[in-house]
Amino acid sequence: MPAERVTMRQIKDILRLKWACGLSNRQVAASCGVARSTVAETLYRATAAGLSWPLPEDLDDAQLETRLYPTAPSPTGPPRAMPDWATVHQELTRKGVPLALLGQEYKAQHPDGYQYSRFCDLYGAWRATLDRCLRQEHRAGEKLFVDYAGQTVPVQDRQTGTVRPAQIFVAVLGASNDTYAEATWTQTLPDWTGSHVRAFAAFGGVPEIVVPDNLRSGVTTACRYEPELNPTYADLARHYGVAVIPARVRKPRDKAKVEAGVLLVERWLLARLRHQPFFSLAELNAAIAACLDRLNRRPFKTLPGCRQSQFEAVDRPALQPLPLEPYV
Repeated sequence: MPAERVTMRQIKDILRLKWACGLSNRQVAASCGVARSTVAETLYRATAAGLSWPLPEDLDDAQLETRLYPTAPSPTGPPRAMPDWATVHQELTRKGVPLALLGQEYKAQHPDGYQYSRFCDLYGAWRATLDRCLRQEHRAGEKLFVDYAGQTVPVQDRQTGTVRPAQIFVAVLGASNDTYAEATWTQTLPDWTGSHVRAFAAFGGVPEIVVPDNLRSGVTTACRYEPELNPTYADLARHYGVAVIPARVRKPRDKAKVEAGVLLVERWLLARLRHQPFFSLAELNAAIAACLDRLNRRPFKTLPGCRQSQFEAVDRPALQPLPLEPYV
């Protein structure tokens, strides 16, 4: 049927007024209450179907509709192979792997498959079905996002019974989402730098860039264009050969990766430990490490694998080696 909804009675009136009465398309449209484009399309279809006025007496409404609007023939031949978009999406996180190369590999494997332009369109449509939040592109081994969780964990002294809150440091690799977390007593400079040293050791390598929030321990002067790093923090960066690029002030999307990681740690790690008493920082970190291992091995919902498998395949090979001695 045409874009404008018309009835069989209107179609017959269009044909009668045009072919029997000789009215113009404008007059026919005004008489039947339809658009001139609908009149033109109906006349074109009737002519193509070999119809004339008067219509054959044995032609009922169903037959007339079939002749005017025949069903499109089903495509012949086998359907084209659809790429595994989740694998394509993950391959793009590897260094030096462009979409053009993946399109060529797909075409070499499926000569009758989609051309590159259609391949790109289909990938874009699939990618649009992912989470609607901002999706930054993260290359393998490029960025490590670091921050503290807003939540603390109470640690009780066995002898005095006093309770002290422990801070939770979180680090997330951009490409694989592999997550590291640990508890420290404070967010001061010694704990801040020490957490970085232990995070690098846990990942077994060093990224190209560390993206912290504008915490006073790391950033002396917050500035959108030229932030000033704490001298000790800058010294740590030189020791490990990394660049420190703080998130811009009032730009939460710059650190969206670690904010999502912090939320995950709070929901999947700290929430599970909320009823468990802790009497030392070492005891708390042991429990965090056990939960963290399960978190990183938990399968993705929309992509194959898990954080750990993605880390082993994507981020670990791209990380820079650790220096011979850790930063002190």
